[in-house]
Amino acid sequence: MKIMVIGGGGREHAIIRKLKENPLAEKIWALPGNGGIARDAECVNIGATDIPAQVAFAREHDIDFAVVAPDDPLVLGAVDALEEAGIPCFGPRANAAIIEGSKAFSKDLMKKYGIPTAAYETFTDVKQALAYVAQAPLPVVVKADGLALGKGVVIAQTRQEAEDAVRAAMEEKKFGRSGEKLVIEEFLTGPEISVLALTDGKTVAPMSSSMDHKAAWDGDKGPNTGGMGTIAPNPFYTDAVAAECMEKIFLPTIRAMEAEGRPFQGCLYFGLMLTPDGPKVIEYNCRFGDPETQVVLPLLGSDLLTLMLAVRAGKLAEQLPLRLKPGAAACVIMASEGYPLSYKKGFPITIPEDLLDRVYVAGAAIKDGVLVTSGGRVLGVTAQAPDLKTALQEAYAAVDRIRFDNAFCRRDIGHRALEVL
Repeated sequence: MKIMVIGGGGREHAIIRKLKENPLAEKIWALPGNGGIARDAECVNIGATDIPAQVAFAREHDIDFAVVAPDDPLVLGAVDALEEAGIPCFGPRANAAIIEGSKAFSKDLMKKYGIPTAAYETFTDVKQALAYVAQAPLPVVVKADGLALGKGVVIAQTRQEAEDAVRAAMEEKKFGRSGEKLVIEEFLTGPEISVLALTDGKTVAPMSSSMDHKAAWDGDKGPNTGGMGTIAPNPFYTDAVAAECMEKIFLPTIRAMEAEGRPFQGCLYFGLMLTPDGPKVIEYNCRFGDPETQVVLPLLGSDLLTLMLAVRAGKLAEQLPLRLKPGAAACVIMASEGYPLSYKKGFPITIPEDLLDRVYVAGAAIKDGVLVTSGGRVLGVTAQAPDLKTALQEAYAAVDRIRFDNAFCRRDIGHRALEVL
């Protein structure tokens, strides 16, 4: 089977590695891939949002199956275009990907169908938004409506921070068109939980729960990033919480999307907070999370390609129950100093040979035959072990053996989870 994976980050590297476990995956191309993914797939210099070029490549190479991994091409309709060209795809069509593409849409969906989430208001007028944050209870959460690389959310502790967040999005156009509309919502408290679930539009199959770490620096301080590390499973996601989420959030969301004429097929990411009033939805993503995928897929015992094909065929129920591996996984992101703001690129990366299979490459390129840094988040260093403490120890031991100039990482990944284990 000839497979095409759209995307070029650590998430895509993890997906490709997992797909390779199936002997049917005779050839995998990554569009565009990266310097590290090149070890596991053939990389093609076609951008993740260059949909016409993707369609042309798929036709030219007789692609049997395509996996569209990132949010941008999903929201732009890559699955629609590929399917119309006769290429079977894993991932939601554009009318379903809007669940991530517009926070206002997702909040309105939850309100309409009684899915628990934070109270909110939506604004397209900067003066009205500023008037609202001037009197809203603090802290208050300011979210750009559209896609913003995971950085479009500000938790404002003060009136000034809230006002600055509104002006940055709506006047300074920090997030481009994504910030023309804002969702401003109440601040929820409690442990955060990420759940990636496969769904064919009828059946929902959650994989291992996980815990992301969004802030750039230790102690959850600093600017929001795309994620500085993650662990799985999340100890706060007990069997009782899982049952409540399935009843009140997961199945109602899938049914709501179907009722709206937007059936969702693919991987639906539930960003949850376990509040004193029970679990509530912070956000939906229309795809595998990054870096959650880097710990969730290593703990998946079922075959990923088989599951993806079942999702596409509407036959996911035939593959249940999912097999989840025992133990725990941890991923520590090695990033370029200055991320998520400004940072230098082009530094050679040294990874010991025995660690290559533990590293998912996110932001690196091949230059003159050498792997060099090319992004903010450079590597996801992972480990699996019988327990979380050991997985974290092994991940950090690996981090300490990998070298590139200006590297930094958080040193407290998983600490909150360890406190409750």
